[in-house]
Amino acid sequence: MTETTLNDAPWRDTATAPEERVEALIGAMTLREKVSQLVGVWVGANTEGGEVAPHQHEMNEAVDLDELLPHGLGQLTRPFGTAPVEPGLGALSLQRTQERIAAANRFGIPALVHEECLAGFAAWKATAYPVPLAWGATFNPDLVRTMSTAIGSDLRSVGVHQGLAPVLDVVRDARWGRVEETIGEDPYLIGTIATAYVQGLEQAGIVATLKHFVGYSASKAGRNLAPVSIGERERADVLLPPFEMAVRESGVRSVMHAYTDIDGVPTAADASLLTSLLRDTWGFDGTVVADYFGIAFLKELHRVAATLGEAAAAALTAGVDVELPTVHTFGEHLIAEIDGGRLDEGLVDRALRRVLRQKLDLGLLDPDWSPVPSALRGSGAGVPSIDLDPPGNRAIASELAEQSIVLVSNNGILPLSKAPRIALIGPNADTHRAFLGCYSFPAHVGEQHPDVAMGLTIPTVADALQREFSESDITIAAGCTVDGTATTGFDEALAVAGGSDVVVAVLGDRAGLFGRGTSGEGCDAESLALPGVQQQLLDALIATGKPVVVVLLTGRPYALGSAARGAAAVVQGFFPGEEGAAAVAGVLSGRTNPSGRLPVSIPGTPGAQPSTYLAAPLAQSSGVSNIDPTAAFAFGHGLSYTRFTWHDAGSTADTAATDGEVTVTMTVTNEGERDGVEVVQLYLHDPVASVVRPVQRLIGYARVELAAGASARVAFTVPADVTSFTGRDGARIVEPGALELRLGASSSDIRAALPLDLTGTVRTVDHTRRLHCDVRVSAV
Repeated sequence: MTETTLNDAPWRDTATAPEERVEALIGAMTLREKVSQLVGVWVGANTEGGEVAPHQHEMNEAVDLDELLPHGLGQLTRPFGTAPVEPGLGALSLQRTQERIAAANRFGIPALVHEECLAGFAAWKATAYPVPLAWGATFNPDLVRTMSTAIGSDLRSVGVHQGLAPVLDVVRDARWGRVEETIGEDPYLIGTIATAYVQGLEQAGIVATLKHFVGYSASKAGRNLAPVSIGERERADVLLPPFEMAVRESGVRSVMHAYTDIDGVPTAADASLLTSLLRDTWGFDGTVVADYFGIAFLKELHRVAATLGEAAAAALTAGVDVELPTVHTFGEHLIAEIDGGRLDEGLVDRALRRVLRQKLDLGLLDPDWSPVPSALRGSGAGVPSIDLDPPGNRAIASELAEQSIVLVSNNGILPLSKAPRIALIGPNADTHRAFLGCYSFPAHVGEQHPDVAMGLTIPTVADALQREFSESDITIAAGCTVDGTATTGFDEALAVAGGSDVVVAVLGDRAGLFGRGTSGEGCDAESLALPGVQQQLLDALIATGKPVVVVLLTGRPYALGSAARGAAAVVQGFFPGEEGAAAVAGVLSGRTNPSGRLPVSIPGTPGAQPSTYLAAPLAQSSGVSNIDPTAAFAFGHGLSYTRFTWHDAGSTADTAATDGEVTVTMTVTNEGERDGVEVVQLYLHDPVASVVRPVQRLIGYARVELAAGASARVAFTVPADVTSFTGRDGARIVEPGALELRLGASSSDIRAALPLDLTGTVRTVDHTRRLHCDVRVSAV
């Protein structure tokens, strides 16, 4: 097709309705051209700016671009996130590749480009933000939205269209390696934070991707990809609500299926989930993409398909539109199923319609589409220097890190006003890796390229403390490695501790993939004891009698053993990113007043798993079991350097109809001498229901900033809809009866319990119900 003829094609006419443009293009395509739009190819950018080359993975079949591209190509997988490449050269390489792709197929359609962006754009020299678990600790959706807008802007500037984030999995067992990728253990907190993240990406023009839909985090024993045996009620009331909220409120345009099988049915082949619920009920009209190799897993791991063709047919029928990361089952295997009469070509058209509409919305079908990304425009013949870690990004990363640090306990030693001699002990005391999650570029990709510089400046705790406490004598000793068994370094560490005024013990995780770390994808834990011999080191330090400040830099919560009561203070950071060291130092010195709250409970013992605060009465401590799952520090907990008092709790009524609402209020006063933040949390307690309910669950929260001496009145207008749950017949209901609305500083620190009696008949609600309490904070 000549350029003139191509520009006259109806699908190029921007004045024509989008649906008509898409249908015209589908009607002009051969089967092979259609299928080619439903696959990706995993590539790596050329380090000299040339065209990308296919990335060879052990689960990939070799891809011949010369053979593939004349039929078109749906997606390019991670051109920046596969190997270190200068951002400018990567953008130039992508531009030249897009020129080739568009020129090779007769419709002039470029590929959609996706990258990972879980804790920032996963590219060399791009900002490494805190991990999602740290986002949850901020209880600050607005700040998370600011971060994701910056991430999205960076992605778009170099030619990327889709980001594979956020993760909306609800933590059900903290032994699971991917806890660091989640936002926490509460569905409402996850839903609000994830929705804000999606809004930021989408506002920047990036297709956000909800993952992993659904059930991935509920795998047995916290093992990655293990079977899931949850009931329909747990799925509906715990695991699905964050996805539902994001689909309804964020404008998200893509969803990724989970690897999971739930009660024997893989989600990649579950039409009731991917089509009936997601599309027919919730109204989602974007694309469903496969988790990497997830379609082939229907044959290789789940064994519900005898051939790759059967696997492709099952996924396509269920509602998967795009195979990632690279063409495998959706290539020749899928075509053979259709040619053999075993699969209706109309299912290909259904998926293609969604894919092309997304490309159309991105401008990829317009006659004025350009392969030149904004970062390269006006750059002339040279390759520009593209800064993916500018000061503005670092400022956002710094603020997010500071707000995510949780002061777990403090006997008064913090802030450290004067500490002439500091013993800085622990395997995470002097390493930048202590701040990075497994989907950061240095951990995810950089580790495979040890001869390449990290590409970022990331201070260690030692660096930050030496700046923060410049007049102190700081002596460093590792004591042990993160996960090793050797205790030969204990003597040196204890000697250093003995000669100090205070010990700062920096312990925790090292992120990695598939067993190459203590946290991350495929790095599951047998128990929630600190990895390696770190607990023994910590116990020995506490036994010296010196005051010990424990700093945890982890991807999951760990039991603290003797430190839960014996440490002078405990500070928790969840992989707080490249600015994490300064954030930790600021909390220790008092430069920063900590405001983080725990998005996951810190367990009382290493083995009482699975356990979260979102538990029914029989899942809590009782006289019929010798195992006590009570948390040492509960969900929502966090201390400050100022004092808050709560008073004058009240409600507009103590009764409401099952379709009504009530407003509850509380005044919070900062009685301390410095400004601070209190996080007011609203929990619902349903003492008697027709099915077993959790003892309490979060239904609202407010992050309240108060100057010293100031007060604020916090009001939550609670619609009866937020009390709904899945009844015995599978319908979501609002049930009449007695309730408590609990205002608390954490799930274990309730300051007021206000009775509410819902009256009337049982009311059935659906996906159009109200999901939020209206929150108002006003100065007093």
